[in-house]
Amino acid sequence: MKNFMKYNILLCFFLLLLAGCRNGQNDHDASGVFEATEIIVSAKVSGEIIILNVEEGTLVRKDSILGFIDTTQLYLKKLQLQTGLQAVNSKRIDIAAQIAAAKEELKTLERERKRFVTLVDNKVANRKQLDDINSSIATLKKRIAAQSEQMSNANSGISSEAGSVEVQIAQVEDMLQQSIIRSPVAGTVLAKYSEKGELAAAGKPLFKVADLSVMYLRAYIVGSQITGLKTGQKVKVFSDKDESASRLHEGVISWISDNAEFTPKTIQTRDERSNLVYPVKIAVRNDSGFIKQGMYGEVDFR
Repeated sequence: MKNFMKYNILLCFFLLLLAGCRNGQNDHDASGVFEATEIIVSAKVSGEIIILNVEEGTLVRKDSILGFIDTTQLYLKKLQLQTGLQAVNSKRIDIAAQIAAAKEELKTLERERKRFVTLVDNKVANRKQLDDINSSIATLKKRIAAQSEQMSNANSGISSEAGSVEVQIAQVEDMLQQSIIRSPVAGTVLAKYSEKGELAAAGKPLFKVADLSVMYLRAYIVGSQITGLKTGQKVKVFSDKDESASRLHEGVISWISDNAEFTPKTIQTRDERSNLVYPVKIAVRNDSGFIKQGMYGEVDFR
């Protein structure tokens, strides 16, 4: 009898422990799937892909050069524009050189005027000769001013034409830079869409890269949970370690949706009877690399 009671007590204890374990495994506030911010790198210019040094799974640095698109036509276009710019600049007028002779003539007339002023004062020359010199000086000054303005306007037009060519050269130089294939972020290459020797068009996808050092758990919560949450709040995140255990991570709520949506069929919430849920994203450092995209995760807000 005593053995039978002892056996019943042990059996009850085992059942309670098993139930507690099951409740502990599911007693999380929300669950979801881990994802990363993926970037599809596309060609910015058209041309043959000369080099593309990326493979799926390789690590790349931010702004690292990973390949080149043929730039022969762009380079020839730049040479053509540079030659055109030289031709335009050669049309510039040296205003100082063009009016140098007229200015020397003006200096000569001004010296004559000084001499005739003295002669008129001494009654040696008549007043009309001095008036003629003054008239010639005024006429010459007007001619110099008109020529200077005319040549200055011509140079302004040449400057505008040269500026237009310089802008075209800058555009070609920018396209030459865009022909260099770079990674916009440090991360892991997830997919490769193009190969060396293929013809790339502007906008054609080349490869996909993602920074896997920071993963995001996209979870869904009900309205009763959202009132106690805010962005920047630290939470506990659990990822699968093996079939029987989970890894604990520190997470930070990075985004909470303002709009509710219908409950996705593939997710679970604490209140499964609720039809509307709010998506949230929780950032988790993944320095160890254990968290993978698509892995199931859970979160405790408490």
